[in-house]
Amino acid sequence: MKRSLPLLPLLVFFAACKTTPSTEFKPITVKYPVTQKDTSIKDDYFGTTVADPYRWLENDTAENTKAWVKAQNEVTQGYLSQIPFRSKIESRLKELWNYDSYSAPTKYGNYTYFYKKTGLQNQSVLYRQKDGETDAEVFLDPNTFSSNGTTSLAAINFTKDGALCAYQVSEGGSDWRKMIVMDAITKKQIGDTMIDVKFSGVAWKKNEGFYYSSYDKPKEGSQLAGKTDQHKLFYHALGQPQSQDKLVFGGSTTPRRYISGDVTENGKWLVIYAANSTYGSEIYVQDLTKPDAPITALIGDMNNSSGVLGADDRYFYIQTDKDAPKGKIVTAPLADPKPANWKTLVPEQPEVLGAGTAGGNIFCVYLKDAITKVVQYDMAGKKIRDVQLPGPGSAYGFGGKDTDKELYFTFTSYIAPSTIYKMDIASGKSEVYKKSGVKFNSEDYESNQVFYKSKDGTKIPMIITHKKGIKLDGSNPTLLYAYGGFSVSITPYFSTSDIVLLENGGIYAVANLRGGGEYGEEWHNAGIKTKKQNVFDDFAAAAQYLVDNKYTSREKLAIQGESNGGLLIGATITQHPDICKVAFPFVGVMDMLRYHKFTAGAGWAYDYGTSEDSKEMFEYLKRYSPVHNLKEGTSYPATFITTADHDDRVVPAHSFKFAATLQEKHKGENPVLISIETKAGHGAGRSMEQVIRAESDKWAFMFYNMKVAPK
Repeated sequence: MKRSLPLLPLLVFFAACKTTPSTEFKPITVKYPVTQKDTSIKDDYFGTTVADPYRWLENDTAENTKAWVKAQNEVTQGYLSQIPFRSKIESRLKELWNYDSYSAPTKYGNYTYFYKKTGLQNQSVLYRQKDGETDAEVFLDPNTFSSNGTTSLAAINFTKDGALCAYQVSEGGSDWRKMIVMDAITKKQIGDTMIDVKFSGVAWKKNEGFYYSSYDKPKEGSQLAGKTDQHKLFYHALGQPQSQDKLVFGGSTTPRRYISGDVTENGKWLVIYAANSTYGSEIYVQDLTKPDAPITALIGDMNNSSGVLGADDRYFYIQTDKDAPKGKIVTAPLADPKPANWKTLVPEQPEVLGAGTAGGNIFCVYLKDAITKVVQYDMAGKKIRDVQLPGPGSAYGFGGKDTDKELYFTFTSYIAPSTIYKMDIASGKSEVYKKSGVKFNSEDYESNQVFYKSKDGTKIPMIITHKKGIKLDGSNPTLLYAYGGFSVSITPYFSTSDIVLLENGGIYAVANLRGGGEYGEEWHNAGIKTKKQNVFDDFAAAAQYLVDNKYTSREKLAIQGESNGGLLIGATITQHPDICKVAFPFVGVMDMLRYHKFTAGAGWAYDYGTSEDSKEMFEYLKRYSPVHNLKEGTSYPATFITTADHDDRVVPAHSFKFAATLQEKHKGENPVLISIETKAGHGAGRSMEQVIRAESDKWAFMFYNMKVAPK
């Protein structure tokens, strides 16, 4: 549930988007599939009996579940096919996405590597260019991994000298991956393909082997939905079969839910992170210069979030929120690095800290009201400069090797397509390296931040983006988006898909709710466990602000969230059925009483708590759990639920049970549909074809139910 880092002619659209005589918005008849109920399934929680009549849908491999999925998809596609302008929206999105996009380059050995996606290619291709040459060659093309573009290159890690690499392949978006080790010079595979790797990086130990993480694959039931609880860190020696890999940390000996390994750039230290929740981790280190050196604790509890930025001959450099909720940087002496010996290098600031190192410098990337600002320091903690950014927005990529003379960072905002800049580390001067090829005129649009009050008076930021000169008369189709959890910060980003909304006089609003990380750990903790209702109240207040200030009306408002944000949408419409016209709960966590029983869901307990913790926690979860709070005979918004058959993070059973319950209890003409993507997971690695089809469905559903005809 964390976020990960990245990778013709323009049609004339009218500024306003109103109903026209040429489009008739007749109700489309929907006959929902009959969903079998098993009234005998009941659980007892601290003396309270809770029925679970659709539990059979948790078995995603069962034939009756497959038949239900097929029937639901047929109903959904039948509905969408009757929207007269859906195909035009899809054509428009294909035009908008038909441009070449690039990633920032990275150098390994004698080659510079970068990703490029040409036009409507399903997956980005990894290229490389040799020093002194002008032409680039294809290094890895994931479009050749499968016939339909649903197998992706999920990650790649090179040795320091660039001679070797290990890359991970995801099939159908699954978190379970294959790993292939390759001679990067000859592009020939070394050893066998490694399988069943999950939630793993690759940390090379010189050119001898590497550390990686995985779980034992569930042996019973669905291998996608089965609980994964004990992570393991292995060492793989080159040329050896995977079966002989050495367990370094984890498993039954030191059971932890999440474990990862890293090797410092100087190659001297293995750094192990071990956690049981999505917040807070222990840190262990091992001296790789000494044979069979012990693994010792650098941080022996999980009370804080910390990370080792690097190490030299004297210190570990650590970013931490220990005694600093917004973050600080400390040094820890190698000889005795326990917290009692830490010295503050960069003290806590009013803004939330994220940090990286490059070229012998520290780059502190701060968030001020969800907007990026960057400060450059030397390794002694002396400020060098404020890094100049193109404007208010998000900037990322401030990290690299100690020997780098320049770095590449990406800047984006809601009205600024992603642009890559090259920065000289010594002078701080930046220049444009690659502009986005998307056809979008930023000068025609504006993006403004407002602050509104939530139910308890807390001030919440929201950024509202729209075409310049629109009338605030309550008639503008508006999409409100938020996340609100797991200390994730939602910062400005450019979305090609959102152009369809903006160029039609629509409004895109993003609220930065409590539970996120925009204001540090205090902000996060204000939206977890028995304070989770704050998140839903913040979101409801955002919708009310948009209506009160005439940006839109409830009949022209849609709300959207994914994953934990899908929970947000599910809880919002159960608590406020009249809050909006259209709801998009995507890949959401909908059954709050059982979420911890699937895949790595138990690790989300820091944010949610579990129904087994206490009677108080059970009752709190039950009060907002979307599946358990849908009421018979209530008119809910037009709701479009999405999930995927290979989602092994938030299992599709959440969405299945929510859709079945909502279809059963909803009263009124608003449609309740679910779309189950095949050969797709939680979102990452989808093919371009899948993305365009899904976005076309979303906009068509939204516009049609708002009775808005896009031009």
